[in-house]
Amino acid sequence: MLQTHFTIDCVILTFDEGQLKVLLAERNEYPYKDWWALPGYFVNPYEEMEDAVARILLEMTGLKDIYMDQLAAFAGVKRHPEGRILTVAYMALVQMNEVKNKIASGTDYMRQLKWFPVSEIPDLAFDHRDIIDLSLNRLKRTITYSTTPYELLPVKFTLTQLQQVYEAVLNKKLDKRNFRKKINNLGYLKELNEYQKGVSYRAAKLYAFDKKKFQKLFGQA
Repeated sequence: MLQTHFTIDCVILTFDEGQLKVLLAERNEYPYKDWWALPGYFVNPYEEMEDAVARILLEMTGLKDIYMDQLAAFAGVKRHPEGRILTVAYMALVQMNEVKNKIASGTDYMRQLKWFPVSEIPDLAFDHRDIIDLSLNRLKRTITYSTTPYELLPVKFTLTQLQQVYEAVLNKKLDKRNFRKKINNLGYLKELNEYQKGVSYRAAKLYAFDKKKFQKLFGQA
């Protein structure tokens, strides 16, 4: 039987309570037993990459039908105590209201899953902090010409919510007036004739992301 030394690790990010958060698993096996780590596991022999990602994601988190983008491969000699084990990291952006009731409570591999603000990540097993940092840096570099903010927001959102996502990804405060001016000049936000509901303060106008205009602007199919 073939022996595989190839793993998949999943960086799952969401925006919740004004913060960018990452899903971590508390390990229940050695090495790094009792440590927090990214959800991930070994790929089976002869298993196709896409099938492995879907299986591992479901087994480790309880989530399915989540699109994950390949981030990078990590193959450092010292990244695993048992020797060189290649991992391919994948990244997903999800809306909290769509996944909060679908997260698994635990498996043989882990005790629990927990969302951590990216500013409060504990010490992690293996090189998983490096993997998360790479994903965050990619988000920062691409936020102005990607769909990132809108994958983290509900279909209908306020400009304040959109600014909060930008600030969470960029890790800095933005001037409200300048931000709104730039956003309104983008050309791919649709102003709706709707307002927030169920809020105790003055309801703000809602907006939606026009994906077709975005694709046309950036030449994407």
